[in-house]
Amino acid sequence: MADSFTASPRSNPRPAAPVPLRQPPGPISFLYGLWRNPIATWSKPSFEELLVESEGVMGRVALVNDPLAIRHVFVDNVANYRKDALQMRVLRPGLGNGLLTAEGDDWRMQRRALAPLFTPRAVSEFLGSMSQSAHWLVQRWSPLREGRRIDVSSEMSRVTLDVLERTIFPAGLARDPAAFASAMGAYFETMGQLHPLDVIDAPDWVPRIGKRKPTAELHFFEEAVRDMIAAQTQWLKDHPDEPTHDLMTRLLAARDPQTGEGLDERTVAANVLTFVGAGHETTANALTWSLYLLSLHPQWRAEVEAEVDDVLSADRPFTEDTLRELPRVRATIEEALRLYPPAASLSREAIDADVLNGHPIRAGTLVIVAPWVLHRHKKLWERPDYFEPQRFMPPQRESIDRFAYLPFGAGPRVCIGMGFAMQEAIILLSTIVRYFRLDLAPGHVVEPIMRITLRPKGGMPMLLRKR
Repeated sequence: MADSFTASPRSNPRPAAPVPLRQPPGPISFLYGLWRNPIATWSKPSFEELLVESEGVMGRVALVNDPLAIRHVFVDNVANYRKDALQMRVLRPGLGNGLLTAEGDDWRMQRRALAPLFTPRAVSEFLGSMSQSAHWLVQRWSPLREGRRIDVSSEMSRVTLDVLERTIFPAGLARDPAAFASAMGAYFETMGQLHPLDVIDAPDWVPRIGKRKPTAELHFFEEAVRDMIAAQTQWLKDHPDEPTHDLMTRLLAARDPQTGEGLDERTVAANVLTFVGAGHETTANALTWSLYLLSLHPQWRAEVEAEVDDVLSADRPFTEDTLRELPRVRATIEEALRLYPPAASLSREAIDADVLNGHPIRAGTLVIVAPWVLHRHKKLWERPDYFEPQRFMPPQRESIDRFAYLPFGAGPRVCIGMGFAMQEAIILLSTIVRYFRLDLAPGHVVEPIMRITLRPKGGMPMLLRKR
């Protein structure tokens, strides 16, 4: 085992991130900044104060960094905070009225019906399928020449789609996976770009000059999902006695335990798109950022490699016990999710007036909990801008406040696929590390950019070498 990882300015370079502004930007600069890259609009006070309230083009806004106040918004008084109009404007065209965007009784019914699909026991049934996807990637990369330049972002998108094919869509994606990945990337890029007229809530009939509507991508998804559901429904009719464990079948068979009501086809379709979009995209980005961070820190990478070699020797299969024996792999992913959270900003609208840890909040206030800011806050983390995965190793991991670290959200609306995503990420990253070593391509400047999810602008070109 390599020496214990220690951080120093020389051995621990600051990972790519926009430098916070000295002061909050003016209205025009703010709107332009949101259009270009929302995470670059945050100023120094946001990373230093526990609550920052302001009045501007988005109305009354309260940025909340206090873990107690965050708990109040997401758990204690969750009924008072609904998803805001801008969030719905961005997400609903592609994701419909699925679990991520539904509200009220509709959301509660979907959550109850889908919860059994993501219990730890249910997720563990996919260990074998996820392992098969990992080895599919090994076979895909093995013939490549030493030092071959590959776009890791694209490759992680492709392998996480392969996982979805093996676990959710056994009848296939009904389209070429590369085309699916390309359409999903184009959708996130276009819909995720916040046009100034969307920010100020202008009517939909006002033209968004400079912003392309993802009409072709939405049509592609609608047709693909319809064909996927039809193919799976027909397969189930043709094989009524054959046992199935895939998530598509479980979606079609899901019932609300209170009412016995199933999901209609439109809701099933919306949730299929949610799992494809939010599921594969966030895991792919987490893996991309993990491999980037490992390339910056050869000493920690050596420790991870030694751990993987020891645990996975003699082709030991992945089991629940195996995953627990890979704490450095998990810590790498968790630290990557801290530095580059999939959802960089979470927002809610206060329905009625409230008080957040002694601070009055008016009705209609847009309450923002931004993991991008929260995870880098100077009062909550030591050396917050640096990759220090040992903070997620036991016993240090237990000292992290639950509401200071929100890669998957919190409260009743915490990501239902959190366990699925972590299991998938650990299996894929440990398999990659076992067989390959990746280094950032010389000369490439990494820039994290928020387009619904937090992704590397222009991809992540890296040099592939076999271990």
